[in-house]
Amino acid sequence: MIDHDAILIALRRITRAIDLQSKRLMKTTGLTAPQLVILQLLKREGVLSSGAIARAVLLSQATVTSIVERLERGGLVKRRRGETDRRQVFVELTEEGLAKMEAAPELLQAGFVKAFDKLESWEQHMLIASVERIAELMDAEDLSASPILDVGEFEMRDGAALSPASETE
Repeated sequence: MIDHDAILIALRRITRAIDLQSKRLMKTTGLTAPQLVILQLLKREGVLSSGAIARAVLLSQATVTSIVERLERGGLVKRRRGETDRRQVFVELTEEGLAKMEAAPELLQAGFVKAFDKLESWEQHMLIASVERIAELMDAEDLSASPILDVGEFEMRDGAALSPASETE
């Protein structure tokens, strides 16, 4: 096997693991990874503005608004306007949202983070540098991305770069 084939196979395995975990999450809970991450954030932090959620999970405000709308339709969160600034929207977890979140399997990145944290510092830095270099080689270093691992549809933006359309549902 050629060396670049080994890298491409490893990348495919990573993509496949993300896809399988996303499907497992959707099948068992009806939630996507971004939805679950937002529910986890609300459980940990309490009531947050949509903007604070977007900053915390490294997603665009528009994507967070779309996710929160779906979560609200499902009865998992409640939204309310700010009292002093009606433009602000605050989001809070409902009891149903808490129950749904606690029944969900662990996200793939949670297991990864636990294993990664056990590595020596030099090995962590080596892996980061290697993966960043692969992103450069694939002309992917300028693509928008968050640490939420989710395989979704992609759309063309500005006629050039691919980026996540929003969330997968």
